[in-house]
Amino acid sequence: MKKKLVSVMLSTAVAATMLAGCGGSGADSAADTAQSVEDAATETADAVEEAAGDVADAAEDVAEDVADAVEEAADDTDYGTGEIKVWVADNVVDFTNEQIATFQSEHPEFSGYTFTVEPVGEGDAAGNMITDVEAGADVYAFAQDQIARLVTAGALEEVEESNAEAVKAENDAGAVSAATVGGTLYAYPITSDNGYFLYYDKSVVSDPSTLEGIVADCEAAGKNFYCEINSGWYQTAFFFGAGAELTYDTDDEGNFTKCNSTYASDAGVVALKEIAELASSKSFQNGSAAGEATNVGAIIDGTWDAGTVKDLFGDNYACAKLPTFEGADGKSYQMSGFGGFKLLGVKPQQDDNKLAVCDALAAFLSSEDVQLARYNAVGWGPSNLNAQQSDEVKADEALSALAEQLQYTIPQGQYPGEYWSLATSLGDSVISGEITKDSSDDDFMKALEDFQATCEGYAQ
Repeated sequence: MKKKLVSVMLSTAVAATMLAGCGGSGADSAADTAQSVEDAATETADAVEEAAGDVADAAEDVAEDVADAVEEAADDTDYGTGEIKVWVADNVVDFTNEQIATFQSEHPEFSGYTFTVEPVGEGDAAGNMITDVEAGADVYAFAQDQIARLVTAGALEEVEESNAEAVKAENDAGAVSAATVGGTLYAYPITSDNGYFLYYDKSVVSDPSTLEGIVADCEAAGKNFYCEINSGWYQTAFFFGAGAELTYDTDDEGNFTKCNSTYASDAGVVALKEIAELASSKSFQNGSAAGEATNVGAIIDGTWDAGTVKDLFGDNYACAKLPTFEGADGKSYQMSGFGGFKLLGVKPQQDDNKLAVCDALAAFLSSEDVQLARYNAVGWGPSNLNAQQSDEVKADEALSALAEQLQYTIPQGQYPGEYWSLATSLGDSVISGEITKDSSDDDFMKALEDFQATCEGYAQ
């Protein structure tokens, strides 16, 4: 094709030269020569354009041939036969079966496999897997705080490299962080909705932006304000909001290697004093389960109780991010806390072909389309960035309040099991009156120093 282009250009140039050097003189001859040169130039341009088009067409044909060859090679792969066991929460078993049917129709190359979906909740899946990895599910959903235990037990396969790149690009940063241990991605995020925020009765609470205002409105109306101060999950709203830190580092095997804590600090004292101040209110009730709450004016809870709270408040149902509070030092602090996620894990396999099928299924069940369909089916908030921006998700009041609150939270990382019991004890010391709003700064600091030292001991 290159030879053809050169030949055309040479022929045209020679013709132009011969015309310029032959016959005639004067204005007519010059005009004829100019016209001939212009015609020759036009012919040359047309030839160049035609040759370029031939090159582009040839390149496109080659690209199509390569793509067809790759697709044909993929279709010819023998993935073998087998059974793949999937564990998900009971309320999404039917949904998951429907999605797997779609997955099978889109991937006839996996026709040798049968898929069995069993109801095992995210809270139980990790314990069951750790007890007997071999008998556990091939693909399973679990709560993010269990990932360190699962990695240590050898119950999670690293996310396949190309899938890992997609997961990191398509999901929010908190979800990706929750699925990562020691710098390695071990799971596929499927939700970003396991956080907490404020539900309130708007006929009772006039301004949900400050904790002091909420408490005053509830007291004036004779209503209860629910907040679970003896929970290591909800309790962090005060400590993290005041600027205290409590996180753990883990190694590649999921073992706790370091505790990063600044609870025994001025920030920690501000937080614990505020917890004690709240507990002194006649409106205060310790709790976070809307289904067990009575005479409610406001409650700090999660999206899982949205339906229950709507029934409680009726037309007065409203949601907001967590409020600010004024510390004993006179400064204003935005309540913070944890953000939580549901993840999908793949068990290590001896058969690489079966592993490829499991990876493909996990990627499909955590994809944008399936996350959005899951939201529409059962209301689970997606971690996928595009799904989060869909009209239906953005119109959800509870998810919108949570999305705003998540800007002020940290992703819940991995914590030793003992931490949760220890945090309950700290909160109980306030509820029992051992620590009150009138306790001295020394008493507050002593309680926090003991708490922090014990937390640090869990990583030694």
